[in-house]
Amino acid sequence: MQAMTREIVLDTETTGLSPQAGDRLVEIGCVELINHIPTGRTYHQYINPQRDMPEEAFRVHGLSEQFLSDKPVFSEVAGDFVDFIGDGTLIIHNAPFDMGFLKAELEGVGRPNLTNRVIDTVALAREVHPGARVSLDALCKHYGIDNSRRTLHGALLDSEILAEVYLELIGGRQVALALVSETRVVLSHEDGSMPIARQRPTPLPGRLDPDARAAHAALIEAMGEAALWRQYQSA
Repeated sequence: MQAMTREIVLDTETTGLSPQAGDRLVEIGCVELINHIPTGRTYHQYINPQRDMPEEAFRVHGLSEQFLSDKPVFSEVAGDFVDFIGDGTLIIHNAPFDMGFLKAELEGVGRPNLTNRVIDTVALAREVHPGARVSLDALCKHYGIDNSRRTLHGALLDSEILAEVYLELIGGRQVALALVSETRVVLSHEDGSMPIARQRPTPLPGRLDPDARAAHAALIEAMGEAALWRQYQSA
């Protein structure tokens, strides 16, 4: 059985661009993927930054000083956040920005810095689409992903959208389909239990008629040794 791969798609919202200049986190959103498949488990938290909200930042995410005034401070939620991400690989769009803020916040409450592996989807997108625009909105447009709800930035919503973009960047829906057919998919219930969805004991009957089968065989033959289908058949 293939080892389980756990990834956490993560996004944050802040009061500005620089923790060194006194800017703080105001929102964290995370989406869990197991073997590149969303499990439905998420982490979402608004945070009281204990400072004012600059107008430029408010125009980005719409989180006012008043709205955040009764939310917990970072020290009160740091434990739950760290527990949720565990040792999963972090998937972040423009990772240095978010990781810089997380490092500053964790240091501020006396916690060690994160040591998780990090995949920056900006860098990944530049490799996959050299010369193209790699903003989240641009990638959504490229892959036909609906981001119409994204009238303002929001950490959880952006994480959900980024999860779709990430799956496309690493090979699209074919990756998920291959993993579903070749491995057991682990999903998490609300009580934390981890049931396993098993494969069908017998495959579904084929639905191709003789003409379609012949056309498929001719296509595979024309592709020669490069055909993945041929490799699977001979494995």
